[in-house]
Amino acid sequence: MTGNGVEDPPVVSIIAAVLNEGPNIRPLCQEIAAVLGQLPRAEVIFVDDGSTDDTVAELEAVRRDGILPDLRILGHDTVYGKSAGLRTGVEAARGEWVILLDGDGQDNPADFIPMLNICRTTEGRAPLVVGVRTKRRDTMSRRLASRFANALRSRLLNDGCPDTGASLKAFRREDFLALPQFEGLHRFLPSLMGRRGVPLACYSVHHRNRLHGTSKYTNLNRAIVGIRDILGVMWLNNRARIPKRVTER
Repeated sequence: MTGNGVEDPPVVSIIAAVLNEGPNIRPLCQEIAAVLGQLPRAEVIFVDDGSTDDTVAELEAVRRDGILPDLRILGHDTVYGKSAGLRTGVEAARGEWVILLDGDGQDNPADFIPMLNICRTTEGRAPLVVGVRTKRRDTMSRRLASRFANALRSRLLNDGCPDTGASLKAFRREDFLALPQFEGLHRFLPSLMGRRGVPLACYSVHHRNRLHGTSKYTNLNRAIVGIRDILGVMWLNNRARIPKRVTER
């Protein structure tokens, strides 16, 4: 609280975009609540991307029951995709820093603390900190598909990142809002931000089994869409003309 009675804005905004994750909401929010005391002033934003289950009811119950009493719940009228949900959350965020995570419980909120610390203490321009899953808790077929996709992306985009599939990422809000919006954007942040001069920092995160439910993607549709998106990002990077320095006289 400031001296004039106005509440201080949050320093960091924690954002999850969710679609039909009803059974995962409460345990995930309990884990988030457990680490908030170790972070600077934080807000938590969940964006519901047109769920047809009890996701919204569970979010409202989490807020009503005092687990996350200040939880912000935003909603789309229909399904627009994960990247659209994350964009909605980042645009609404009030913190200088943003942390993204999945709503299925595979990301561990304990990783928020070191990742945000890297963002805030790195000298020079603040980096994009990407959570890298060193020990994935997925099926063999999903691990192999992810390994192929990461290798192809890394080779074609040369973004220096071994794994961009995990949602857990931390960065400065203004750096994200400078990017073009398209579905799949969240998988290409190292390349797109790097093109704009944002350094990359990779951090090994704790990847876990999904708490409940199944993934919204199959290996086949992820591969087809992923290859198309890689080509699109290559085009964007090739056509971008971003001044390294701007002066005003």
